[in-house]
Amino acid sequence: MAYQKDFTYVTGTEPHRVRTKAIITAHPEVRNLITKNPTTALIILACVVFQVVLAFFLRDQSWWLILALAWLVGAFPSHTLFVCIHEAAHHLIFKKRSWNIYAGIFANLPTLLPSAISFKNYHLKHHAFQGVHELDADLPSRWEARLINNYFIGKALWLLLFPVFQAARTVRCKEVAEVDRWVILNVVVQFAFDIAVVYFFGWKAFAYLGLSFMFSIGLHPLGARWIQEHYLVLDKDQETYSYYGLLNPVNLNVGYHNEHHDMPSVPWNNLPKLKAMAPEFYDHLKYHKSYTKLFFQFLFSQEVGLFSRILRRERGNVPLSDDSTPDVQLFNKG
Repeated sequence: MAYQKDFTYVTGTEPHRVRTKAIITAHPEVRNLITKNPTTALIILACVVFQVVLAFFLRDQSWWLILALAWLVGAFPSHTLFVCIHEAAHHLIFKKRSWNIYAGIFANLPTLLPSAISFKNYHLKHHAFQGVHELDADLPSRWEARLINNYFIGKALWLLLFPVFQAARTVRCKEVAEVDRWVILNVVVQFAFDIAVVYFFGWKAFAYLGLSFMFSIGLHPLGARWIQEHYLVLDKDQETYSYYGLLNPVNLNVGYHNEHHDMPSVPWNNLPKLKAMAPEFYDHLKYHKSYTKLFFQFLFSQEVGLFSRILRRERGNVPLSDDSTPDVQLFNKG
């Protein structure tokens, strides 16, 4: 597969709505997997406490130790917290929507940047409008793909600065609300936490938390998650890929991405059950087994770049205001 100089354009709706309907028809018992998982709140609490305590103990340590522990240790709970923010965005922790919002804001604390609610607002559009460039902030911008090109240095810098590039994409998504009262609350709480960390622990503790976050979604094997999910690495025609590797139990089954897109109302603990209940829909799909292998493949292969994504021009007759997930829509219709 040669390196692409533009995105791959397709017609028609994204594949997950069609598969969702087929799965529900063939296996109506999957309805039982749609639930809430309050245990995720305990995981959030444990990861936040772990990161804050470790930041406290690193407040007077050498910079090399802070950098090393951020990459070797801190990136993992920080990535797990990002997954928990994702669960909160889909309202999969508590029955009350506001409690999910509060959980997301709390999980956001060690990452230092107030992103939980903005992520929720844009991420739900990613599910509803996958591949629609002006609405799906998960897609790289065209200038972003041209800037990074397909060489090692560009892709390494892209991973290192991934939060910056991801934030810049939101500018093009003009139809998505950017600021609401929950975003403001997120910003106020986050900055209060950041100030408290610097005041009581110092700048080294603050740096540990920031570096942990940057590595957790960037220049680290865990950063391969962003390539795994939708980049055309294994098949130019398959739009979404799952990861069935050793890190799934640690990172809350975040690799079950086809399963998640098919049924976004299923919490992380039930995604393997969904695959087991409907094997005929997943066993034939290509998938990744190693984040580390994919990480280096993305960095060094000139056949894979930011243009290795599928774009569609149609919105699939989905109204912009519709934040409900496909599985819930189909269940309500049924």
